[in-house]
Amino acid sequence: MARSVWKGPFVDSYLLKKAEVARASGRNDVIKTWSRRSTILPQFVGLTFGVYNGHKFIPVLVTENMVGQKFGEFSPTRSYFGHQADRKARRG
Repeated sequence: MARSVWKGPFVDSYLLKKAEVARASGRNDVIKTWSRRSTILPQFVGLTFGVYNGHKFIPVLVTENMVGQKFGEFSPTRSYFGHQADRKARRG
């Protein structure tokens, strides 16, 4: 279910403040965030965010194609190493 248009995209307020400070400083620091639910806005283009996946911060460089998507889409939380049974079948 999508969010209502009249509400607008959800972004944590502290994330907007951090992005404005980073933009004003001109330095390309990684902005650490735990907010995987926040929507990427056009103001974030060109900034690097460290999105927490429950284990470590994954650096995400925001481009124009990412606008409108969520930060969580670019920071996978599960690592899949394949099915163990497949490896055993190939070995024998």
